[in-house]
Amino acid sequence: MSGNLSSTPADDGRANADRTDGAPARTGRKAPTPRNRGVGMLIITAYGIFAVSSFARALYQILTDFDASPVAYSLSGFAAAVYIVATLALARIGARAWRLALIAVLVELTGVLGVGLWTYLQPELFNEATVWSHFGEGYAFVPLVLPFIGLFWLLRHRPGRPAARGTQA
Repeated sequence: MSGNLSSTPADDGRANADRTDGAPARTGRKAPTPRNRGVGMLIITAYGIFAVSSFARALYQILTDFDASPVAYSLSGFAAAVYIVATLALARIGARAWRLALIAVLVELTGVLGVGLWTYLQPELFNEATVWSHFGEGYAFVPLVLPFIGLFWLLRHRPGRPAARGTQA
């Protein structure tokens, strides 16, 4: 006998085992895939690419030519910060990380819609484009689509809620 008195044939004696690797204990049924695995990893990668590219672009613009378009360059810096926070929060698991990711993605959605509209209403403020200018036109509208994908993924993987069918990876 292994010393685990609550062992049943369905869980093979491992249901109450202490797990130090962060993985859920086996209970006889397949555990939901964490949101940072499978398709979630692709979403995190997309956010990571935007985090790095928007940060590099904003840093270069701010350091070399800030006076040319301060509103656009400041918004580029803000967008970079949002993408960095979203990437890091999406990559982590847990309720706090989920809430932070949700906030970041909602800020991103608000930003791309707000700045996208603003660039059409007051184009004179935007001598240079931001990642969110014209709803992400310079980036093939990925900045417009990405927050919707992020929200969908987050809402399908709420903490304490089993993963929906078809999201197992």
